[in-house]
Amino acid sequence: MEKRNYVQDVYEVTRLIPFGRFSTYGSIANYLELGSARMVGWALNKSFTDGNVPAHRVVNRKGELSGRNHFPSPTMMQQLLENEGVEVKNDTIVDFKKHFWDPSLEL
Repeated sequence: MEKRNYVQDVYEVTRLIPFGRFSTYGSIANYLELGSARMVGWALNKSFTDGNVPAHRVVNRKGELSGRNHFPSPTMMQQLLENEGVEVKNDTIVDFKKHFWDPSLEL
């Protein structure tokens, strides 16, 4: 049996989030049966070395850009989401339900 690498699993699911949509740390954790949203956040904090992981598309369960301080600038996460048509106000996604992508339902 092949040993799973949860960091790579998190990256793979994150790469599947469509342009203009977002998911949450908890939704990805539930889909991967990791049991911890923090593990997903920890994995995504290291994703900048990979280059093609759209970590800006993953937020906390309230739609807050809780990972914004791990980007090169604190406003970069918001800018990337807004470039995809996702409105952000006060570091929180506006119209959560419209843009939310749940891997358990979509995959």
